[in-house]
Amino acid sequence: MELLCKCVATNQEQAELRRLLLANLSVTTPWPLCENTLVKTYLPLAVVLVLASAYGFWWKGTRGAIRSNKAIPGHRLSAAVLGEELGSRATMVQFSSAFCAPCRATHSLLSQMVIPMEDVKHIHIDAESHLELVRTLDIRSTPTTLFINKDGIEVGRAAGTPKREQVLAALAAIN
Repeated sequence: MELLCKCVATNQEQAELRRLLLANLSVTTPWPLCENTLVKTYLPLAVVLVLASAYGFWWKGTRGAIRSNKAIPGHRLSAAVLGEELGSRATMVQFSSAFCAPCRATHSLLSQMVIPMEDVKHIHIDAESHLELVRTLDIRSTPTTLFINKDGIEVGRAAGTPKREQVLAALAAIN
């Protein structure tokens, strides 16, 4: 079995370090006492893997999830701002860009979903052509879909491609 630590300190150095440590003196240990160890080799790799995995799980969990706490309080979107009339119950405003593959999938999903719903409207906005609106609404990635009630107030938003069930639940929550 391979040792975790191959000590490079001599027996005299080890004895002196132990004596100083036991005497509770402040001592700096010669570094590295261990060379070519599994700990030195694999510990940084394990830390990076754990941090990258945690970030990946967080990022995957936030993409497409509909959040209601992102809405800008007191901000109303009107037909004049959006360029089209709002739906009688709800409007889904999708911000996308030209070379965004998830944007095309989101557009397809949302436009198919509003066909049987007469009181819900889907409005597609090119983020690159409406930069001032993108800044005002704090759109940070595409696709981003805003869920707006009949009064033009944002009640939720989804960054990324939402699932069909999430969209239906968000629309059901809008009265």
